[in-house]
Amino acid sequence: MMVRIAHAKLLSGLLSVLMVVFSLGQASANDKTPAKQLFGGKRLPAVMPAQAHGFYSKGCLSGGIAIATDGPYWQAMRLSRNRRWGHPALIKTIEKLSNDAALKDGWPGLLVGDLSQPRGGPMLTGHASHQIGLDADIWLTPMPNRRYSADEREATSAISVLKAKSVVVDPNVWTDAHGRLIMRAAGYPEVQRVLVHPGIKKKLCETWKGNRRHLNKVRPYYGHHYHMHIRLRCPKGSRGCKAQNAVPASAGCGKELDWWFNVALKPKKPPKKTTKPTKPKKPKHIMLSDLPTACAVVLNSAGPASEAAVTSRAGGSAQTAYAPVKPVQSPFALPALVPVPKERPFVQ
Repeated sequence: MMVRIAHAKLLSGLLSVLMVVFSLGQASANDKTPAKQLFGGKRLPAVMPAQAHGFYSKGCLSGGIAIATDGPYWQAMRLSRNRRWGHPALIKTIEKLSNDAALKDGWPGLLVGDLSQPRGGPMLTGHASHQIGLDADIWLTPMPNRRYSADEREATSAISVLKAKSVVVDPNVWTDAHGRLIMRAAGYPEVQRVLVHPGIKKKLCETWKGNRRHLNKVRPYYGHHYHMHIRLRCPKGSRGCKAQNAVPASAGCGKELDWWFNVALKPKKPPKKTTKPTKPKKPKHIMLSDLPTACAVVLNSAGPASEAAVTSRAGGSAQTAYAPVKPVQSPFALPALVPVPKERPFVQ
């Protein structure tokens, strides 16, 4: 019996080694193609343990799961992008935030924007980060009291909370509930930082009356006046995940915030006219070889083979946990074989 067990372990180890060698061979063959095209072409995740590999702007995701199209207090937007995948820790945090914000903060529900691709990695368009399944864009537009159609999810735009052509918050758009939502997210221990426009940070610095201990996690950044960007810490078990530098201990409401308004957001002077032709810069693409070695394995691993395998691993279909919500019939719907979270914080 012991000999059989040892033989099985040896065989398993050899298969793992062969898989890595094969994937590295594939990586060499694929290295003429930008990584965004390789990962952007994958429609389903790799059936592997859930792990974030690499850094937020240079990595990939194994064992990703998708947030459902609809939940009690959220709706996923832009379904055609197929970017509502993440590490299970991220999906659980979003669902927890949707529940807490609705029941405690007066925010009716989340409109969920981009998370990650099924296997993470660089995206075909847009974000430089969102590569390891730990980033999420949450719109600063409250969820309506009805379900959007598939077409509406593509066409509806998030609403800026800034005054037009300004860098300060519009009091006709901004509400106290916006502040409570952002600070709720920042207060979660698993959240490493929340990126918002400097004008939003300034508004919170001036008006937030609650516990200011987590205000340091609300970080000013360009854009982000239509949505907030939530970033999780590297989860336990993701040994290949590269952590971001810790946020400063101070609230960040002093000179460092002033810099954004006095320097970064000041209108730039137009460049001097010149008669010399300028050579167009060639775009520098991230290649598969630029990513962690594990990403070649993730890219070339098999996806879900059968519905039974998925539901067994994930613990049920996307509609099981919230029967009252009708699934959206959409031409942009994900394939049937979609892993979903087993545990949901609002289900007793």
